[in-house]
Amino acid sequence: MARFEPLRPLRWSAPRGACWTCRMGGAIVLAAALLTTLAVAADKSGSAARAYAAPTGKKEAVTAAKTMNKGAPATGQVTIGQVTGAVKFEPVNFEALSGWAEDDHLAALTAFAKSCTRLNNAARSGAETVNSSPAELFGACAEAVDMIRRGASAAEARAFFEKRFTPHRVVHAAGSGLLTGYYEPVIEGSRTPDEAFSAPVLKRPADLMNLVSESERGAKAEQLTHARRTPEGWEPYPTRQEIDQGALAGQELEFAYLRDPVDLFFMQVQGSGRIALVGGGSVRVTYDGKNGHPYTSIGRYLIDRGLFPADRMSLNSLKDWLRAHPDRTRDVLWQNKSYVFFRELAADEPGPLGVFDIPLTPGRSLAVDTAHHAIGTPVYVSSASLTHAGGNGGGFHKLMIAQDVGSAIRGPERGDIYFGSGSDAGALAGVTKHQGNLFALLPHGALRGTAVEAETRATPAGVRRASQ
Repeated sequence: MARFEPLRPLRWSAPRGACWTCRMGGAIVLAAALLTTLAVAADKSGSAARAYAAPTGKKEAVTAAKTMNKGAPATGQVTIGQVTGAVKFEPVNFEALSGWAEDDHLAALTAFAKSCTRLNNAARSGAETVNSSPAELFGACAEAVDMIRRGASAAEARAFFEKRFTPHRVVHAAGSGLLTGYYEPVIEGSRTPDEAFSAPVLKRPADLMNLVSESERGAKAEQLTHARRTPEGWEPYPTRQEIDQGALAGQELEFAYLRDPVDLFFMQVQGSGRIALVGGGSVRVTYDGKNGHPYTSIGRYLIDRGLFPADRMSLNSLKDWLRAHPDRTRDVLWQNKSYVFFRELAADEPGPLGVFDIPLTPGRSLAVDTAHHAIGTPVYVSSASLTHAGGNGGGFHKLMIAQDVGSAIRGPERGDIYFGSGSDAGALAGVTKHQGNLFALLPHGALRGTAVEAETRATPAGVRRASQ
C-alpha cells in the first residue's frame, strides 16, 4: 500500500563534475512542504537505496575513487543561452518539436510519475546524486503524481508539460546525436547446471564496492567505477576473463544458468533479463553492480580487425558470428573486461528497472549521460530516420524520461531507447543506431539568469548500451 510522506528538508549542493542542470548558483534548501503531496510507495526491501549505495564507508569510497581514477580527462564548460564551451542548451518553443502535438503526453506523464516516487525515496535516504535534480523538478513531480492519482486526461498531461517546462535544444560540435536501443531479453535457463545450461548468472559479491554512484557510472565509464574491498584497503576487481576462469569460484554466487556465454554476455549488455526456466516458470533478474572495468564494444573490436563488415553489424548478426566461431568466442568476449552481476526480482517487484530502481516503460524510458542530464528529466527525442520504431511524423518523435544510464551512453546528445521485453523488442533494439536530436525539458525557475555553469567530461559517444 502506498503511503504519503513529506520529504525531510534536503540541502541541495551539486558536486563539481555533476551535470549541467546540477549547479544553480549555490546550495538550495528543498522545503519539506514542496513535496508534501508526493505519493511514496513503501519499499519493503530498501532496493532503491541498494541500487547505488556502496558497501563501504563514504570517505573510503571517495578516497579510493580519487586514487584509482587519477589522470581522468579534462573537463569542459557547459552553458545555457550562450556559447562558452563545447555544449550549449538553447531554449526553443514547443512548436519547434516535430510531432509534439501528436504525441501521447499521458503516457509520458505516467512514466514521469514513476521517476518521481523513486527519486523521492532516494532523496529521503540521502542519495547525493539525487541532489543534482533541481528543486523545481521535484515540485513538478508532486503535481504529476497527483494528476495520475486523480486520472488526468491526455490534454491535461500536455498542458502540464507546457506549463512546467521549457524545451532546450542540445547544441554541440557534432550537430546531431546518436540513438540506440536496448531491451529485456527472454532467455532459456535452469536453476542447476547441466550439459545444456552451463553459463552461471552471478549475484553481487560481498566484497564489491562502488567508487561512484550507480547513477554516475555512465558519465564516468572511462574510469574504474567499482573495486574489490580487501583487509588492506581495495584493489581492482577481477576482469571478465579472470571471472570466467574461476576468480570468484567457491563464493556460491551462482543462482541460475544460461545455455552459453553468449546468452550471458548479451543479458549483461542489456542489464536485465527474464529467464524462462526448464520445467516451467520464469525469474526476472536486474543489474546489481559490475566489476568496474570500462566497457569495450566487441562489435567494434571485430570491425576494427576486419573480421566483420561495419555495414552489416547488428545485435543478431553479432550473436550469429560468435556462435559460428566457437573457437574464437571466449577471446572476443574477453576483450570486454566489464562484467555485470544480477539480483533476482521478487514476483511482486516491477521490472525491468533503471537507476534508483525506477520501473522502465517501453518507448518512454531513456538512458542518458548524467554528466549532461539529471535523472528524471523529460527529454524529447526526435529522429526523422528512425522509422522502424513507430512514433509520429514519419519518424520517431516522443517525449521520454531520463531513467537509466550506461557505460556506453556518453555525450550530451546520446540516448538509448528502452523498447520493452522479448524478441520483438529485441528486433527493434538490435537495428537501432540512428542520428537524432534531444531536447531537454527544463523546469521553469531552474534557469534564472543567462547561464548555468557545470563541468562535464569530454567523452565520445559510445556504440552500445546501458548497464555495462
